[in-house]
Amino acid sequence: MRDLTHGPEGKVILSFAAPMLIGNIFQQFYTVVDSIVVGQFVGKEALAAVGASFSIIFLLVALFMGVTMGSGIMISQYYGARDMERVRRTISTTLVYVFFASIAVTVAGTLASRPILRLLRTPADILEPATAYLAIIFAGILVSFGYNAFSAIFRALGDSKTPLYFLIVATLTNVVLDLVFVAALHWGVAGAAWATIISQGVAFGLCWWSMQRSSNDILHFDVRHMVFDKALFLQGMRIGLPSAAQQVMVAMGFMAITSIVNGFGTNTVAAYASASRLDSFAGMPAMNFSMALITFVGQNLGARKPERVRRGLVVTYLISGAIAVVATITMVGLQGNLIRIFSSDPEVMRIGGRYLLIVGSGYVLFSSMFVLGAVPRGAGDTMVPMLISLLTLWVIRIPLSILLSRRLGSDGIWLSLPAAWLIGAALSYVYYLSGRWRRRVLVKGPVAVSSQD
Repeated sequence: MRDLTHGPEGKVILSFAAPMLIGNIFQQFYTVVDSIVVGQFVGKEALAAVGASFSIIFLLVALFMGVTMGSGIMISQYYGARDMERVRRTISTTLVYVFFASIAVTVAGTLASRPILRLLRTPADILEPATAYLAIIFAGILVSFGYNAFSAIFRALGDSKTPLYFLIVATLTNVVLDLVFVAALHWGVAGAAWATIISQGVAFGLCWWSMQRSSNDILHFDVRHMVFDKALFLQGMRIGLPSAAQQVMVAMGFMAITSIVNGFGTNTVAAYASASRLDSFAGMPAMNFSMALITFVGQNLGARKPERVRRGLVVTYLISGAIAVVATITMVGLQGNLIRIFSSDPEVMRIGGRYLLIVGSGYVLFSSMFVLGAVPRGAGDTMVPMLISLLTLWVIRIPLSILLSRRLGSDGIWLSLPAAWLIGAALSYVYYLSGRWRRRVLVKGPVAVSSQD
């Protein structure tokens, strides 16, 4: 386990975030390899079908991810305060929740997939493969949820390396299975879905095995003796539900955007699927450094070391901002060649290139918004960051997408994204300076946290 309350802030955050970043790069390969293989070996319709499924998957996992974030914040603060009994009980309670949430999501996802695809105006030529892809993904959601829950527990305890090693193995498994199922056996999008689920099952199994063999008895648990602590669950819900509600609203927002994109036809859907996969790589550094900062803030506030919080924010902002500049140069400069990885269709390449040109220019704003929002979340204040995210999505991005797309076509959809990031970054900075987030710290200390510490 990793103690983040000592040592140079930059070195501590960088060494903690780097394995998470590498891990998420490999995790993104699940969907990226799926998209590349089906795009190259099946066609742009299959590529569009996989892309059209994303917003539905995101919606149904949103509640799970939000509540798990609340548990992770609790674990990191209790671990920083050396309250090991609460750490153990919070871990056990989280895993019980994950099991039953997985069952609920499997049922809901299976029943709702086709009606939602129709509601989103999914083009008729990709409706059937998109439905088949979703059915398989939801059938295996337990192992996906399980792996992500184990990873969140490891990270909250300061260990970001263990799940990374297993994820690398699973990602390589996914690549091999994609080639076998799609390229060799010609199973189409169903083969890509099966490759993803089997690979995630590998990561899940390896994490379980590692926890049982760990020298740290905090990670040891017997299914027969697991507890569900109602008080800790409700506390996690209190912290996590704002993030869960945010994720649900964000997922619904993505569905609204998907509906707008679907209205422009299969070429635009395929281009959006390709460009957004690349876009996810560009956004990962900011997201992972913000996740590292959340744990860093939680442990240091739990250990009553508020003076490290501001310094941690500054160094995280500088590192993630520098990476965002590199991402902008890469995406804008290589836009056509990057889209060609997924599809060589000229129209798909043209539309996807415009996405990377427009959206890629705003990565510094995206980085700023995520990193500035991490400090309140690490303190346990998830409500205001949630409101800021919802405001930028529903008041800025979606209305602009509708209005601008009527005048500028698909370019109008892409332009709304950097505009939303600009507003979100500004509001997050103002709230950080207010210092009001310090009131939500679970472990109270004698020193008041302020933005000037």
